[in-house]
Amino acid sequence: MTEIPEHLRKRAEEARAKAAGESSSSPESEAPTTSGEASSTDEKIPAHLLDRGKAASDQSAPVESSDPGLGTGPDGNTQRLLAVVKSGSIQDTKATPVDKVHVWPHLLVIEFLAALGITLFTLLFSIFVNAPLLELADFNKTPNPSKAPWYFLGLQELLTMFHPMVAGVTIPGMGLILLVMAPYMDKNPSKRPEDRKFAISLMTVHLMFWAVLVMIGSFFRGPGFNFVFPWDAGLFFEL
Repeated sequence: MTEIPEHLRKRAEEARAKAAGESSSSPESEAPTTSGEASSTDEKIPAHLLDRGKAASDQSAPVESSDPGLGTGPDGNTQRLLAVVKSGSIQDTKATPVDKVHVWPHLLVIEFLAALGITLFTLLFSIFVNAPLLELADFNKTPNPSKAPWYFLGLQELLTMFHPMVAGVTIPGMGLILLVMAPYMDKNPSKRPEDRKFAISLMTVHLMFWAVLVMIGSFFRGPGFNFVFPWDAGLFFEL
């Protein structure tokens, strides 16, 4: 049965009580109600509301449903009350924090300050510490072995093993292209080392490959750039 709202039920009871009081105080209270009195009462409260209020008051208890969230609508339809929330509570006005910053000015300013700091350190270091330079070169006396600086010894070591085109262009070019393509092959956004196995393995292989070549060229190459053991022939390496 349709459940009458509480405010309509109170209005109907007050109207009935007022009508009963007026009829008892009037000398014609025992007379049957005329059409004029009925019409005056109906002008205040509609008849269908009075009937609904009377039916609701006669009902001893509301019909209990198996689901407390269900209620019967005016047309007999069942409706479920999910939640009653304020309109402002469902609007997210706070900005969602993201782990990203703009390159300019945040990143470039920090890199520029770091470059200035390194330049200042190098300048002061070169003023107070002399570089370990050798004497002037003599074309009549070529040092044996003639080694490149340590950061180029890996490339010089490759030249003893492969053709200059392969050792100077192909192998270094493939290594650089692989390092450039690494971010596009491994798109894992995690910053934890255990989640970046591919990137860490690739960089480790690259560093170990070049470090081994530099160590061989520094400590295991003697006169004529021949392979020697440093504990037998000594060290042929200078900074």
